[in-house]
Amino acid sequence: MRASLRLFSLLLPLLVSLSACGDKNAAAQGAGGTPPPPAVPVITIAEGPLALSTELPGRIEALRVAQVRARAPGIVLQRVFTEGSDVKAGQVLFKIDPAAFQASFDSASAAVAKAEANLAQAELKAKRYKPLLEASAVSQQEYDDAVTAQKQAAADLATARAARQSASINLGYTTVTAPIAGRIGRALVTEGALVGQNEATPMALVQQLDPVYVTITQPATDLLKLKRALAAGQLKSAGKDQAKVSLVLDNGEVYGQPGKLLFSDISVDESSGAVTVRAEFPNKNMALLPGMYVRARLDTAVKDAAIVVPQQAVQRGPEGASVFVVGADNKVGQRPVVVDQAQGNNWVIASGLKAGERIVVEGFQKLRPGAPVQPVPWKGPVGAPAAAAASAR
Repeated sequence: MRASLRLFSLLLPLLVSLSACGDKNAAAQGAGGTPPPPAVPVITIAEGPLALSTELPGRIEALRVAQVRARAPGIVLQRVFTEGSDVKAGQVLFKIDPAAFQASFDSASAAVAKAEANLAQAELKAKRYKPLLEASAVSQQEYDDAVTAQKQAAADLATARAARQSASINLGYTTVTAPIAGRIGRALVTEGALVGQNEATPMALVQQLDPVYVTITQPATDLLKLKRALAAGQLKSAGKDQAKVSLVLDNGEVYGQPGKLLFSDISVDESSGAVTVRAEFPNKNMALLPGMYVRARLDTAVKDAAIVVPQQAVQRGPEGASVFVVGADNKVGQRPVVVDQAQGNNWVIASGLKAGERIVVEGFQKLRPGAPVQPVPWKGPVGAPAAAAASAR
């Protein structure tokens, strides 16, 4: 019994001390120990002019393409050009064995000489018969025969000259020249190859690469939407019947020189529902090669009062897009918005927000509608003049 009383007397001060600490903690919590509102990064919405652009896939095409083909059958004797070099129009590229065509040309030339001699003889005969006819030394029939022979000789000469011209053309085909100026690729035939048998054998390809075309496709619905916005005055055209075009290469770099839009196709592709758009770009350094995949960025219009927000600020759910708005009392609320289109890493907001409002960009897991928050400036970029990271009010 004495041992129990002694143990109780030793534990009593400790119990009193713990009770006092508990009372102090409870008093501290009751006196304002609630956790502070969560800090969330926000931006302040601002309106401003925005150049609307669209990125579309495209392919580089040569300005002009000419296939060099063998038009005369024979054996290739020589390749004159250097593969991959620039050639001029009319420059000799290949030489085909001309022996057979030279013989044909020589034979046609001889036939022309013979026809010329026959015509000269027929003209002299008709000339002599004319005074004899007047003197009744020859009959009318004999004179008519002489005139007819003269005309036949003239026709034979014309035929012989045409045959010689044809032989000359065929002989010229044995020297294969560049049809246009441009850059020539690899040779498709080698010396000793038999070409031009029953078909025009491809021998090389010449392409004009400065400037180049970029052929791109645009959905017809986007084109109609843009035209309706321009007609309604919601957007301003970037230029009279034109739009600025820039290129984004496959490595993400922007091509250093801008291009110009040439035309839009007047019909819609039934299989894809798209229209074809062609642009022209300078290519002095030959950085753009035919067949290269690029993305064409078209600055199509200017929106006077655009609202742009970072893409991560927009939440999407079954009921559509929404953002968290911080009110004047620093309480957060969720509001639906209508998203127009993407511009880089941002969304263009069509409706639902106005200038001066603050929206939350990150940290949504901390938010509860109606709960207070501590807004802090967001440090990330907003890639448009219409919206920028701003200090929380």
